[in-house]
Amino acid sequence: MNLRTLALLAVLAVFGVLSAHVMLEVGYLGIWRAGFASWGGAQLLADLVIACSLAALWIHDDARRRGLNPWPFLLLTLAAGSFGPLCYLLARERRAAVGPLAARA
Repeated sequence: MNLRTLALLAVLAVFGVLSAHVMLEVGYLGIWRAGFASWGGAQLLADLVIACSLAALWIHDDARRRGLNPWPFLLLTLAAGSFGPLCYLLARERRAAVGPLAARA
């Protein structure tokens, strides 16, 4: 396991714990309500939508080029935000790590 994979797993774990805590505190709809509670919240929500949209476009193109199915990651991005790109990056790292071994066989 390389350093990049470990870093992605660490970010995913910490973000997962934070997200689980928030879901327990306010629920899925509470997260969205917070985005509409003030102009500052709306700006953060708009920024998240833009960033996830750009990530989704990149996932779609990059996955097709690499022969991966992009749809699970796109749906995860739509439903759970940054979890989609993080999981895609992990899948991409895993495939890159397995690829050279499979080519040697």
